[in-house]
Amino acid sequence: MKYDVLDGATLSYEPCRYGLSRIYFRGPKRDLGSPYLAFVGGTETFGKFIQSPFPALVEQQLKRPCVNFGCVNGGVDAFVNDPTLMGACRDAELTVVQIMGANNLSNRFFSVHPRRNDRFLRASSVLQAIYGEVDFADFTFTRHMLGALYAASPDRFDIVVTELRAAWVARMRNMLDQIGKRVVLLWFSKESPSDVAWQKRVNPIGGDPLFITNAMLTELSDKVMDIVVVNPSSQALHDGTDGMRFAPMQARAAADILGPRAHIELAEVLAPKLQAALQSLGRI
Repeated sequence: MKYDVLDGATLSYEPCRYGLSRIYFRGPKRDLGSPYLAFVGGTETFGKFIQSPFPALVEQQLKRPCVNFGCVNGGVDAFVNDPTLMGACRDAELTVVQIMGANNLSNRFFSVHPRRNDRFLRASSVLQAIYGEVDFADFTFTRHMLGALYAASPDRFDIVVTELRAAWVARMRNMLDQIGKRVVLLWFSKESPSDVAWQKRVNPIGGDPLFITNAMLTELSDKVMDIVVVNPSSQALHDGTDGMRFAPMQARAAADILGPRAHIELAEVLAPKLQAALQSLGRI
């Protein structure tokens, strides 16, 4: 995890940890003794290769401290099992939770690294029985493993998708129960939430957040104050890596991440939503 935090050769993330948490978050380290908003999420929330990710931009607009608890390659597991972070979110005036994919969490079929959730650790005996022809020792990353399972048998893969979705909803409910209802869920993606069957997608195992449907978000609506959906404009997508800071060897990884313009657009939508939420809570 520390490698991920420090690998922006031309951008200092000032990595820091809070309390007993073993996760390195983006710094500088903030004071949690005064009122603040918490932002929880994966690579986009962390703002890899981005000088000013959307939590920092929202802070500028709201004039309120916004603590970035984003984790590079983090999924729900990285946060729900971290008592320090869950406590920090409970204590926040408001918490924004980025919707992360269902591929990066432990479930009945396979286990992932507890903090770097994109790392595949092991397959269960059940999954090995379903895919007896697959050598799971070949895999390091979850998406690579899932791609191989889909290629081996799209029909059997539907069992995997169903399990991942059920595990994601259960894990998210657990996390939201720990935090409380002062939560805004954030969908930040090139695609909009949909209930189209995964088999009918152009790339069944592509896109983010992977395997999350509109119906799954609806299941969580009673646990949160609001669900905010933001898709980058065509101009933001066209800009690509313009304004991002990375070493030449990181160009391919940077191309897969939404750039600075997308973060600016997100902050412009999210800040008024959070302002309204704070007003409804009597925090303004």
